[in-house]
Amino acid sequence: MVATTFELPLQQKAQVQTEPAQFGNSLLKEFPTDPAYRNLNHGSFGTIPSAIQQKLRTYQTAAEARPDSFIRYQTPVLLDESRAAVAKLLKVPVETVVFVSNATLGVNTVLRNIVWSADGKDDILYFETIYGACGKTIDYVVEDRLGFVGSRCVSLVYPAEDEDVVAAFRDAVKKSREEGKRPRLAVIDVVSSMPGVRFPFEDIVKICKEEGIISCVDGAQGLGMVDLKISETDPDFLVSNCHKWLFSPRGCAAFYVPVRNQHLIRSTLPTSHGFVPKVGDRFNPLPPTSKSEFVNNFEFVGTMDNSPFFCVKDAIKWREEVLGGEERIMEYMTRLAREGGQKVAEILGTRVLENSKGTLVRCAMVNVALPLVTGDDPKASVKLTEKEEKEVEGMYEIPQEEASKAFNWMYKVLQGEYNTFVPIMFYRRRFWVRLSAQVYLEESDFEWAGKTLKELCERVAKGEYKQSA
Repeated sequence: MVATTFELPLQQKAQVQTEPAQFGNSLLKEFPTDPAYRNLNHGSFGTIPSAIQQKLRTYQTAAEARPDSFIRYQTPVLLDESRAAVAKLLKVPVETVVFVSNATLGVNTVLRNIVWSADGKDDILYFETIYGACGKTIDYVVEDRLGFVGSRCVSLVYPAEDEDVVAAFRDAVKKSREEGKRPRLAVIDVVSSMPGVRFPFEDIVKICKEEGIISCVDGAQGLGMVDLKISETDPDFLVSNCHKWLFSPRGCAAFYVPVRNQHLIRSTLPTSHGFVPKVGDRFNPLPPTSKSEFVNNFEFVGTMDNSPFFCVKDAIKWREEVLGGEERIMEYMTRLAREGGQKVAEILGTRVLENSKGTLVRCAMVNVALPLVTGDDPKASVKLTEKEEKEVEGMYEIPQEEASKAFNWMYKVLQGEYNTFVPIMFYRRRFWVRLSAQVYLEESDFEWAGKTLKELCERVAKGEYKQSA
């Protein structure tokens, strides 16, 4: 039998410090990042310290040494250890937390398990900044349920104030009911993907409680970057990736379902041995357990590598012992995103996407406008304000029909020539970039990013993108 706890290798133990490590480029030695590459996009796939990479391989080696013993008997123990660690971090009961591979899978699990009303009046509410895969999940559910449920998009114009977001949601709820619909469930971001801004999810969850709407919080950008305060907000469902900001290997997400709602999640995706049918009794080949039906359901979801889940407890421990804990980490990253983003905007002569109260950059990501504008789109539903029109005067204008080509050329050149990558988006005729702060970055990295993006935009203005195949 494999030991129930996997300790760090002795060499790694010897390197554990008594004082927290200093943030900045000196921490790069703790990560397996290519020295020639600048990782300014932690918000897409994350990364892990070398110590956690070693832990991952240790678990994988143990699984290969005795596959049946490890998968049947050791896996539940290791899952429980990580569930306990992340439950403590979230300040919730351990029986309310399980793991799934990513936040998209968590949102899918909720939407595909809800039994929609037979009268066809149910509405799924979502904001137009919803992550694309989750938006398509809503589209699929509406299509698959053959008229039993509809969807309603809540429009936003950034830089929106938090109260504007709240007012838009309340208005959508009101309109749904006025049209004879039933606002049944809302998908809510913690930090939206594009643009990467902090969302007032706490206020939206509160409204859902008042209005009797199921709240499904997509915290893909959450754990390790934002204090989710689940015990205070008390959402109906929440899923948060551990591989983006918590330094757990890909793919791994914590899926929180309070006991009151666990009966709604009948099956995992895919359905596996933990499912308990209402009629009949099928044989379960896995060892018997005294755990709840909900926890047991997610303990074995087909044969897969659960090692990323096992590493969650190790990542939390590493962050505490080496980096000084969550509060210290979040404070540094948020400050760096705010100050670094401003530095990039100054170099580019543009601005950060921020509202008057400074609530959008209460996270480790920041959005900065590029000095590029697309041609006017007559089909666009939202026209630029007078202030926005004045702001883009004199900027290089890319014809609307060439915007996608310029966009793809910029991506190719960033990773191929500049050894970096930053997500780019079109928003209100502007090109914007989303930059991620991290503990191993410092202001000089953002200064480099600003100069690099300025040079890139100058190349776009010269028409280099037109010469690409």
